[in-house]
Amino acid sequence: VQLQASGGGLVQAGDSLRLSCAASGRTFKWYTIGWFRQAPGKEREFVARSSWRDNNTYYADSVKGRFTISRDNAESTVYLQMNSLEPEDTAVYSCAASSQLFPKRYNYWGRGTQVTVSS
Repeated sequence: VQLQASGGGLVQAGDSLRLSCAASGRTFKWYTIGWFRQAPGKEREFVARSSWRDNNTYYADSVKGRFTISRDNAESTVYLQMNSLEPEDTAVYSCAASSQLFPKRYNYWGRGTQVTVSS
């Protein structure tokens, strides 16, 4: 499966953005999709995931209550709605796919999209 993240941009603190992760391949609905981010000088960190069964979702504590992950299997797309953005959310956001329901590792990665939040 091939993935492409989009929707990033420059916003102010408190604003919202919606990222999209578009996937190719007819078996999209059998993949768990995760969002990750990497800020300059920091390691990549997990943000959220949508599991392929029952759309089970899971979030990092740092984004819980502000970010929402959702998926549209018909469109082979996963979204990350980001509200109440903070400067600490500034990073390159990437999406990844795994055939595991609750992945320990992801096999497929897409090119990221830059999110910059100004204070």
